[in-house]
Formats: sequence, C-alpha cells, structure tokens
Amino acid sequence: MTTKTLVLFSFITLFLSFASHARSPHNIIGTVINEQKGPLDDVSITIENASAITNNKGHFLIKAPTAETYQLIFSKAGYYPSIQTFSHFELSNHASLLNSKLTEVILVKKNKNRVMLAFGGDVMMARRYYKPHFNATPIINEQTKLADSKGVIQHIKPYMSIADYASVNLETQISKSMPKQKAPKSIVFYSQPEILDALSWAGVDYVTLGNNHTYDYMNEGLSSSLDFLQKSKLDFSGAGFDEPQALKAHHQKISNSEFSMLGYVGWEGRVIPTQTANSEHGGAAFGSMKNILESVNKETAQNKITIAQYHGSLEYENNPTMVTEQRLKSALDAGASLAIAHHPHVTQGIELYNNKLIAYSMGNLVFDQYFPSTPLSFILYVWLDQGKFHRAEIVPLYLKAFRPSPATGINRDKVMKRLSVLSKQRNTHINQSGGHGVIVENDTSKTTDFQSVKVSFDKNEKVTQLPLFLWHKQLSKIDLSPQKNTDSTPKAVNYRLGTNLINGSDFESFNYFENSEQSWLFDEKIMSLNHYGASGYKSLALTLKGQQKTMFGMKYFARVYARSNPMTIKAKIKTSSLIKIRFYWQGRKKGQKLFTALQESKKHLIKEVTLTPNKSSWKSIEVDFNSPRYGYKSYRVIAEIETINGKKSQVDIDDFSLIEWQTAFSRLASPQLPNLKSKQAQFIGLDKEITNSIELQYQ
Repeated sequence: MTTKTLVLFSFITLFLSFASHARSPHNIIGTVINEQKGPLDDVSITIENASAITNNKGHFLIKAPTAETYQLIFSKAGYYPSIQTFSHFELSNHASLLNSKLTEVILVKKNKNRVMLAFGGDVMMARRYYKPHFNATPIINEQTKLADSKGVIQHIKPYMSIADYASVNLETQISKSMPKQKAPKSIVFYSQPEILDALSWAGVDYVTLGNNHTYDYMNEGLSSSLDFLQKSKLDFSGAGFDEPQALKAHHQKISNSEFSMLGYVGWEGRVIPTQTANSEHGGAAFGSMKNILESVNKETAQNKITIAQYHGSLEYENNPTMVTEQRLKSALDAGASLAIAHHPHVTQGIELYNNKLIAYSMGNLVFDQYFPSTPLSFILYVWLDQGKFHRAEIVPLYLKAFRPSPATGINRDKVMKRLSVLSKQRNTHINQSGGHGVIVENDTSKTTDFQSVKVSFDKNEKVTQLPLFLWHKQLSKIDLSPQKNTDSTPKAVNYRLGTNLINGSDFESFNYFENSEQSWLFDEKIMSLNHYGASGYKSLALTLKGQQKTMFGMKYFARVYARSNPMTIKAKIKTSSLIKIRFYWQGRKKGQKLFTALQESKKHLIKEVTLTPNKSSWKSIEVDFNSPRYGYKSYRVIAEIETINGKKSQVDIDDFSLIEWQTAFSRLASPQLPNLKSKQAQFIGLDKEITNSIELQYQ
C-alpha cells in the first residue's frame, strides 16, 4: 500500500460526569497555519459530533460536547491531514496558560515527490498479553484473538493510517504454538499470527526483523515467521536463512519514488547459535559496519531512497552507545536518507545530522514491560522530498495497560520533555504543532522567546508541580524574591528541581481510551474513581469499613533509579474520618524474582502520618527519604492506610508522586542543571513554606 485514505473516525472515550450536573459544550479555539507560518483557510476540523472550518486568518472555534478526550482531525485539499488528541483537563489548563488558544497546528503541503513515512518502536503481543500478572483479565483471549489484537492498537490506527507508508520493529517470532526449538537464552518471544493482521489493519505496511528476538526459536521459528509474513499484507526485511537473504532489502515504490528498506541487529549474540544469519543457520541481519556500508552502497547505487533501521545500544539508557551512533551516521554518510533505531525500550534523542534525521531509539510501541520508564513512547512522522529530509513530527504516546494511546497531560509532558532535552544536546530543536513536536530541515537555531509563569504553593506545601505545555523550552530563571515570613520579615528561600518516577500520578487519564491504569496497587473492591480532584477532574477514592487496613501505591518496582538520592513522596489526601498512613519503601534485590520480592522483601517504614477528617479540603502530604544505596535493582513506595476509630471512611487520593530530586537546594536565579534528568524537571521544591507565588522564566 503506497497511499491511504484518511480514516475519518476517532476513538473519543467516555463523557465526563463532572459532579452530578450536565455541562455546556466545550469551546476549542485555535489556529491552523502552513509551514511558512501563514494562515490556512478552509481547513476542516472535525470531532466526533462537531466540526468547524477555519476562516481567512486560519482561526477556528469548535463547540464540542464535553468529553474526557477530544480527537481533532485537520484536513484540507492538497495537504497531509493531522490528528491531534487532547484531554479536557489539559485543554482547560492549556487555554488559561496560552491566552485561550491551542498552540498553532501546522499542516504540511503535498507535492508530487513528497512522501510521508510513519515509524513506531518495538512490537510484540506475547507473554503478559495472554497471561497477565496479578490475576488480571487477559488482554488477548484464545477465542477472540484477532478482535483483541486489533483492540490493543486501535488508538494508533488513525495515526498510522494517514501516512503513505508506515513501519514498526516486529520484535517477536510468529507461530500458532510454541516451536520445539529454542535458542539458549533467558527471554524468548513468539506471538500468534493474528498480530500481523492487526498491524496491517492499523495501517502498518512494513516490519523490520533485524532484532535480537527474530531468532528466538531458531530456524523452526524463523520458518514459521517468514511463512506467515509472506501470506500477510505486510512487507518485511532484516532476516533470512542465510546472511545474503537476511541483508536483502525490501524494495517499495511509494508515491513516485523507489525505496529500499534495510533492517539490522547490532550484535551477533553471546551464545551459539548466534542470533544473526550466517552460512550455517538463519537469523537477523548482522549490522556490522562492513555489512551496513556494503548493503547501503548497493541500494543507493541503484538510485533507491534507502532507509536503515538498526537494533542496538543498551536498554533503559538516555543515549545510544558510540557504536550505534557511529554506524548510523556512517550509513547516512554512505547515502542512506534516514536512520531509525530501537532496542533500549525507552526513547532516546533525535538528531539532524548533515540535514539527515536519526532517531536513536523509538522505545516501545506494543510491549508488555511494566517499568515506569517504558510506557512513554511516540510515533515519528518523516517527510522526504526525493529522499531529502523535509520535516519530522512527533506524536507522543503512552502505553496504558500495554496498549498504545495518545499521551495527554502529564504523560505528554514527560514524553516531549525527555525527547526535547535529549535532542537539544545534539543541537536539534523540537518546536510545537498543537500537542506534537516538530523538527524542520536545517533548523539548529536556539529559541530566544521567553515565557514567564507564576507558580503558587498551597498551605503546608513546599513542593509543587512545574507547569505543563512548556516542554519545548528550558527553565532559565527562578525568581524567589520577595519572600516573607508570617511576621513580614524577609527570609531566604532555596529551591531544588526533581522528576516524578510515577506515570499518571494525577489520575486524570486513569480511565481514558477504554482502559484503566494498571500501575497502581489498591484493593479493587474498595476503590472508585471520583470526578473531582485536588488539581483537576479526577482522584481515587478508597472506602474503608470499621477497623480496616489497606495498601495503596506503586504496583511495580521502579527499574531505573538514582541510588542514595534525596526523594519525596507527595500526595493530596482528604478523609471523612480519623486515619493513619504509614509510608514504606520496598526493594527488589539483584537476582530476586519479581513476585518473590513483592511478597517477601522487607517494607522499610519511612514515616507515619495521622490525618483528621476534613471533607472539604485536601491535605498536602510530603514525606522525605533517601533511595536505597546498594543491593537493590529497583524499588517502590507504598502506603498502608488504617482507620483508627472504627468508623467507615472515604479516603480520597490525588497527585500521588515519587519525586527524585535532581539538584541540591540552591537560591541561584539561573538554575544550574547538571544532568539530563534535571533538565526534564517536573517539580520544584523549597526548603521553607512561603505565602506568595514565585515566578519562573522559560526560554
């Protein structure tokens, strides 16, 4: 498939029942422009039951029924369509921050030789999709495999379908049952054949097989995989029964251009047989420097626009290894037009190298990992003009319950802030188009636009969240003066900056896109979702009866963390009767099995807090401690909540965060940001309580 028809539907989920009364339609105001920043008229903007047309200034106002999420489809003859998804919570806050308007949405013009490509990260549907942890309901059932497989990726279907050609990394073998042959390695995957039909249905055209799971069940599994792929609608390359076959490119005509698609894995493997194809057995294409240069040169010599996809680097790291970086840059030097990489399971930066794009890690697209860093991902659009880079656009994603969906609110902020910081260190700047990121050709300029925002602190609060929607800018100045004590005498205040290790901690997206968040530990029998919150429209409620205890907190361990680091557990809580809350940290030791750690590892008491009943106001809880120094590979924080007077109690919880401080306390007006994490800060903490706001400046 070389062109597609825009799928004019959206997956707008449940209507909000804010409190118990109906709400009036929500007005969404914005502007649509072209790449030259000129207004675009006659652009159609549609939401499920509403539509609007831009005027001659590119402005639009669309009145949409109040919903939890709004998926806007922008379309105009002669332009590529754009799909943007926002939550009601972030639109309400976004409007007040940005003068009642969305950030301008930019449409890309079509021309005869322009091609729009879409890329996603690692994909598998195995393991916990069929047998989830904690006795959860299976995501894919044997009786309804195809429908369930489509359901996993239904929310990215509109995004993939608008591209001329879409690609993902298929990190699994394909078989109806477990093959008998198994590679001598600890982790192996196979997925049911329905995954291929689901990917094709969702708009994916091509899969790269150049990865470390293509040969998990050796030749038997490879034979099954290639057989099912040949019968499917998907194109593929990157594996074969010998090295020449594995290194063979897939050739594809897209619009008016001839493309070559190459896929490689970056290492041969530590065991015999290796995971790479050779004269003795099959496997993935080995992405050695020699193989990359020879295969890229072969394709470019035939005047093919060559795309190199590479599987390498180290898992969960911020940056690629130097081996990966050198191989990808060498592929571009040899004539490849674009380099896309994966394997770390987390996103890494994007670089414009000699005006050719490198995406160093796409992260996960469909995967069952539960570490907090792995669900944050993106789709990458790339426009090429006869092989020359024109433009890229980043669609932030969040894998909620292992299902990719548009990232909104604090999840969008996390995805985009990380990519922006990691790309900026490579002199590549990400700008905005609505809620997406944009990279344009030959743009290495630094923004000089300043934006000032005031941040206030509630009573008994020394830690607060930094503003969302400024992920494309860096915090450049903090004005802490004048700060006064209650007796009006001046006082010096220090600040520090930190990141949150828990996703979705404001619960705003808890039940978006037909799935509930799976990362929280709580008793489902006593939990309910409130349509009000301390900072937005959602919070969780736990209803305790009599003298009852319950646990709440992180269901899983945070895999990557800073050892012996200052930490703060922050939450907003209110209760209808007297309760005690005991905060603990619990670690998973090196070599310890997950469920052994969950059930047997010691819970270390951090602090006990007593809360008195107050149905009308939220109490800010801030508990400081230090992360484990040694002996643990991961840890989590949990709270034991207990009623102490025998009365029934509803305990409301919001903004439950685990903040890892990235800077020491300072009073410097220009913050010193010593590492990549500090530049991704989401929270600011003070060493004293203040009664007035502070001013932040972003550049």
